[in-house]
Amino acid sequence: MATAGMRRGGTALTLVGLAGLVFVYWMSFFWVSTEINQGVVQRIFYVHVPAAWTSFMAFGFSALASAMYLWLRDDRLDRAALCAAEGGLVFGTIVLTTGPLWGKIAWGTYWTWEPRLTLTLLLWFIFVGYFMVRNSTEDPEKGKRFAAVVAIIGALDIPFIHMSVIWFRSLHPEPVVAKPDGPSLPADMLTTLLTSLAVFTVIFLGLFLYRYALEGLRAEADLRSRSTAT
Repeated sequence: MATAGMRRGGTALTLVGLAGLVFVYWMSFFWVSTEINQGVVQRIFYVHVPAAWTSFMAFGFSALASAMYLWLRDDRLDRAALCAAEGGLVFGTIVLTTGPLWGKIAWGTYWTWEPRLTLTLLLWFIFVGYFMVRNSTEDPEKGKRFAAVVAIIGALDIPFIHMSVIWFRSLHPEPVVAKPDGPSLPADMLTTLLTSLAVFTVIFLGLFLYRYALEGLRAEADLRSRSTAT
């Protein structure tokens, strides 16, 4: 019953998020003002930045659940870490797709090895490694422990991604929202961005709940299979 409830809740949240995404697109194309310097292409900001936020949140949650798993050895925490890492990779892929498209117009190139881009790509590859490590050993429990360590190490990269534009010379601008003296965006741009952040977060939570419920069903089926075999 709890698993079925999570699946229904995940489906509902995902549908709400998708409806919200349509609203965000309307805001991005028809409501928010056009940025003076970059023009229309700047509107990719309302997809690129929320996707980055969501991927960092997902990877951070995966690392936290992994650390708790190493401490408590509760498989539910491992499943949560797994599902969050999957979501992080999905949204991270969106970041690494929209970023070069924006960069081609803004910087004249799809890719350059500047700090934030390089560290973000590194984070993505670390969590690809997370899934590879899970399946790298015949002992599933050992694979889970190794993967948990990878998730924790990967999450340590997130603060460096955020601070890289301050610490190093970078093509990326310095933060315009998460800054000590408050956001510097115009009100309509900030409203659109925060709305998009909320929508992307809801979509992730919906997908996470649904995926976690499926992992729970798979674990129950494996347990019944082992019980029958013995």
